[in-house]
This record gives sequence, C-alpha cells and structure tokens, in this order.
Amino acid sequence: MNLWFRLLWLLATTAFRPRLKPLEAPSLLAFRVWPHDLDTSLHMNNGRYWTLMDLGRTDLMLRTGLWRAVLRHRWVPVVNAGTIRFRRELRLFRPFRLETAILCWSNSWLVMQHRVLSRARDGSEIVAAVALVRAALYDRTGKSYVPVATLMAEIGIATTSPEPSPEVAAFLASEEAMRQAGSSGR
Repeated sequence: MNLWFRLLWLLATTAFRPRLKPLEAPSLLAFRVWPHDLDTSLHMNNGRYWTLMDLGRTDLMLRTGLWRAVLRHRWVPVVNAGTIRFRRELRLFRPFRLETAILCWSNSWLVMQHRVLSRARDGSEIVAAVALVRAALYDRTGKSYVPVATLMAEIGIATTSPEPSPEVAAFLASEEAMRQAGSSGR
C-alpha cells in the first residue's frame, strides 16, 4: 500500500465512525483525486483504483472489529483474484466515494465488490468503476487460510453465504479457469 497519508487518515478517523455490520451496510470512504493519483492522460491511474480498494477492505476490517483477531492471531489479508471494469474517468480534484461490500463467501475466501462512485453535473450518481475481489486471511503459523466461519465468528456473524450473483459466478468461473491454465504448465 503506497498511500500512507490516506491510510493514516483512515486509522485516525476510524474511532469516530460507526461500527459496521458488513452484511447490512457497506464501507463508504470519501476521497478526492490529487495530482499524485494521475497518469499521463491526466485522469486517475488505473493502478490507483486497486490501491484505494485496499483502504476499503482495511476500513471493513477496522470498523467490524476484525482487526483485533487479525493482530491477535497474526493473520495476513491476501487478495488472490480481482477484476475491474472502468466506466468513467476521474479527473484532477474530482470528489468520489469508494463503496466496499462483502457479497458472498466459501469456506476459505470472501468475494467483495468495490464501487467507485462520483456525481454527474445534475447530481445523479455515476459508477466510475466496479471491481470484484476474492480475498482471504492467511494464518502464517498454521500455513493455511483462515476458515471464513472463524473470521465471521470473530465479528459476531453466524449465517450462511448468500448465493453468488451471475456476475460473481462468472468471475469465480473465470478465476478457476485461469488457475487451471496456470497449473497445466502453459
């Protein structure tokens, strides 16, 4: 993560923001496009979106209280797959919000959606980008992924995963196809 000032801001303001119930409400973070976010086309760099999405996942961990278990057990957050669709550019000084939500999960990973939201001139909401990410927590001591039931229990959630939507199912199928292609030695 190379956005240290934004990370420090997030850490400093977390205590003043309400606790999140991840299946009821998404994380919402407000940002603005600064000069160091731009690429040579003078809009926000595509890599910056991914980095900001790290902050969305961090906010979820902090505001659900999961961070306590992460520190206690020395678990490490890992993203092992992601896809993004850019819809609108974000220019210098443009305000935007990052929405991060957990959509579904398996035994060892979660699927999260990140949406980058901005406003049109008429005030209507614009989705500038949307991403799906498959993430997990890794237990270095046990050399395995933390069961999702364990991390959900740490934040007081005892429910089954919602069914994946068609786009999430397609994302997971695509990731599985890529994993298979990578293991075949091509």
